[in-house]
Order: sequence, then C-alpha cells, then structure tokens
Amino acid sequence: MDFKKYIASRIKAEGLSEEELCSLIAVPPNTEMGDYALPCFRLAKTMRKPPAAIAEELAAAYPADEIVTGAQAVNGYVNFRIDRALWSEQTLRRVLSEREAYGSSDEGKGKTVCIEYSSVNIAKPFHIGHLSSTVIGSALYKLHKFLGYPSVAINHLGDYGTQFGKLISAYKRWGSREEIEKGGLRALNALYVRFHEEAERDPSLNDEARHFFKKIEEKDEESVALFEWFKQLTLKDVGRIYDLLDVHFDSWAGESFYIDKMQPVIDELKEKGLLVESEGAQIVDLSAYDMPPCLVLRSDGASLYATRDLAAAIYRKQTYDFYKSLYVVAYQQNLHFRQFFKVLELMGKEWAKDLVHVAYGMVSLEEGSMSTRKGRVVYLEDVIDKCVEKALAIITEKNPSLENKEETAKTVGVGAVIFGALYNNKIKDITFSYDKVLNFEGETSCYVQYTCARAHSVLEKGGSARAYAAKEVCPQEFEVVKQLAEFPATCHDALEKYEPCFIARYCVDLAQKFNKFYFDCSILNAEDEQTRAFRLALTEATLVTLKNGLGLLGIGVPEKM
Repeated sequence: MDFKKYIASRIKAEGLSEEELCSLIAVPPNTEMGDYALPCFRLAKTMRKPPAAIAEELAAAYPADEIVTGAQAVNGYVNFRIDRALWSEQTLRRVLSEREAYGSSDEGKGKTVCIEYSSVNIAKPFHIGHLSSTVIGSALYKLHKFLGYPSVAINHLGDYGTQFGKLISAYKRWGSREEIEKGGLRALNALYVRFHEEAERDPSLNDEARHFFKKIEEKDEESVALFEWFKQLTLKDVGRIYDLLDVHFDSWAGESFYIDKMQPVIDELKEKGLLVESEGAQIVDLSAYDMPPCLVLRSDGASLYATRDLAAAIYRKQTYDFYKSLYVVAYQQNLHFRQFFKVLELMGKEWAKDLVHVAYGMVSLEEGSMSTRKGRVVYLEDVIDKCVEKALAIITEKNPSLENKEETAKTVGVGAVIFGALYNNKIKDITFSYDKVLNFEGETSCYVQYTCARAHSVLEKGGSARAYAAKEVCPQEFEVVKQLAEFPATCHDALEKYEPCFIARYCVDLAQKFNKFYFDCSILNAEDEQTRAFRLALTEATLVTLKNGLGLLGIGVPEKM
C-alpha cells in the first residue's frame, strides 16, 4: 500500500488536490515525530489561517482506522502514525515476493533515454579523471532500465582530431609495432608525450602532425590503417576496465562517425540565417542570450566539437526518437552545452528542451593534478589494482581462512572505487583516498558489503523464513522496515535528480539500521518462533534490497568477507 496516497485521500484541505497533498507529505527525520507528516505552511494562503491552527483542525478531523492509527498536530505539522505490524508485513511481503525486481517500475515504458558517458579518447590514457563520467553514467543507465525506460548507452569516442596526426608522426619516427602491441595504451601515450616534448624544440612537427591527420581525412590507406590499429588497441585496453566496473555500451559511435553528417547541419544553419562569418570563421551569434558565439567552423574550414555534437544530437533524435538525451560530462563544459543546446533551439528543434547536461565535479588523487601531454597521468586501472591489493590485505587480516580471498578482494576493491565516486553529490569535486574508500566501518561500499555478508551468514544458519507474521514490532525492527519501504521512492528520486548518490547513501543508511537491529535484537535465538521467523524475513529483505541498490551502482556483493 502507498501510505502517502492513502493519507492524502482522507484529508480534506481547501484549495489542494489529493495529488498536491501527496507531494507535500514526507517522512520525518525522527520516528518519534510520526511516520509521515504534512506541513501546513503551504495551506495558510488558501485556508487563510495560521499553519498551527490548520494543523489542529486537520488532525481533529482525520478519521483514524486500523491503518492510520492516529493524527497529531505539532508546530504547524500534522503527524500520522501507521500500524507497525501492518506496515511491516506489507513491506516484507512485497520485498520477498518481488526480490530482484523490488524497487523497479514501468514508469518509463515507451520513453527512450540516450545516455552519453565515459567517452574516452582513442590512444590516450583511461585515467582517474574518467572515473566519474563512467560510473555516474553507468549508474544512470542501470537506473533508467530498472524503472522501465528503454535506454541507449553511448560511448562518444574521441576518435577525431589532430592528435591522431601527432601519434602517426611519433610512431613513424620513434615507435615499433612490437613495442606498441606489447605496451598497449601506455606505449601509445609515451609516444604522445614524446611528440609534445620534441615539438617544443621543433615546432615543425606540428605541421607534420596536421599533414598526417589530413591524410586520415583523405582516406590514405596507410594512415587509416594506423588509426584503426590505434583504435582497436585502445578499445581492447578500456574494454578490460569496463568489464571490471560492470560498465556496458550499446553504441560506440564516436566523433568520426559524424563526419559525413555535419554538412547537412551546416547547410541548415545557413538556410535559417544563423551562420555568420567572424574573422574568417563561421559562428552562431549568441550575444542576445549572454553567451559567447558558438564556433561551428574554423577559419580553415575545420569542424569543431560543437559541429559534431550538433550532428550527433540530430542523428540520435532521428535514430532513437528519445524522450531525454543525457550528457554525463564534467561541469567545465557547462558553457559548451548551453551553447549547443541553444543553437538547436534556434534551429527550431523543439526537442532541444529534452537534452540534459548531467554535470559532475572532478576526481583527483591526494598526490595532485595530471597532465596527459606532460605524462603526469594516473591510470584508472592502477587505481583499481591498488584498491584490490589493499582490500586483499585487509580481508586477509580480518579473515585469514576465507576461501576465494582474491575474488572477494576484487569485488570489494572495485566496489570501493565505484562507491567512492558515487557517494557524494555528483557536482562536488572529489579527492580520492584509498584509506577512506576501504574503511570497513565508514560510509563505504565495504561497510555495506560486510553488512550483506553478515545477513547472508545469519540466513545460512537460520534459513529463509517462508512463514512469518509481525506481532509486536520493536523500534529497531521498525526502523529497518521503514528504510526498506523507502527504496522504490529513492530510486525514483535518484532518477529524477540524476543523482546516483541517493542510492549509495540509502544503502549506507539501511546497512546502519540493520546493524543496530542485529546487535540489539537476537535473531537466531529470539524469544519465540514467531519473532525468530519475522526477524529472519527482515534479514532476508535487507539483503535483497542492499543487493538491488549496490547492483544499480555496478557493485557486486560477496557472500562471505
């Protein structure tokens, strides 16, 4: 039962519909204040009374029954109490019947969502800076699918530009096929770094790089073959990391895919009188919207990011007819997205309103900043490997006899990397700390995974409760029940706000409440069989829900730790 809707349907408040009342009803931060609360401040204007007087009037008129056992006015709020046994039984029944589907819905049926994330650059390192885009985008992809949205995960590869001319130049001068095959992305990056070092002393190398990139554009056989080889090496390397992170894509159409799709966009801009010349370049003037001009073509006729993004957006609308199209890209690109969204709007694309820039903060390590050109790079794979290594050391110390320690450490270490990037609001800059993300007693995935292992151990010893009934529900049990009941709403809110951190924090909150219940209430040695069965069911429901939550983030759950 949706208790909020039930409460709202029985409130008679002048000037507010049942839907509006339902949106106002919230869960108080403290259970002592009630299970649900209606703030009456919004009602003061329509009912022409002070909020406290309205609260008193509504509480007095509310018909208590076997579901809502009472309504009380406190400081301008009406606090409602739900029958705990009823709430508990209904919640557990739903979780244990729906299991892996608990929290899911079909709200997105027929509404396709495109999500662009990760978007690595060919022949450049997959570094710590890519972490947020990759795991936020992946979590949003999983979340949209969980709530019924047909979803398209897009890796908009950076596979076009002069840097590939630089790589060909560097490879032909200093590289060998054997070295590159052996070293993969790192060997390619070493060539890229060396090119920039040499070009500082000999600027003519930049002309050579432009020459080789032009040869790629002209479909020169040797240059294209080298470019495709670099591309395959990159995808092989990053594919291994994506597998570790449980990240998947439906489309790998990168910048080069749109090269033959840009001219129609340029022609349309010209036809609609939007493209004007400025110092030899072609721009869309956005001064009327307090923005600098959107550069579409450089003075030499070369395209830019904006040109390719315009073509990509139009292609995606034609191909997928999306309901929403999300771009999970760092906040430094805010202006770019504002510009290109506005250009589409000026072109008469009414669906431009359905484009969303999901901006996020930067991730750095405690050691400091990076520079790809200068070779100061922190590879994401190295960060993952170090987390796995540290997790193995901790697990070995805590449980030296544990079977499959290496596999468990891998699950814990990878989970720590993902959770560390997802626990805070996405817009916050993050300084990644190994000690912090691997703290088994902190607000971490390790803590949540350990809680799952504890729940699994209880169920292994006590078995699943197939027949249970709530009799007297104690406060510790009820806190877990209430948290379980909030999971579907949390999933919905996380999707609405594009905030995977809602799921991460929910998991920590549920784990904390379960652990308090675990330590305060005997499960296997409960005072009677009915209580034992109920507590086993509560344990199983917690494990199911935590697995679902962590799964949406791309984090696995070991059975033992």
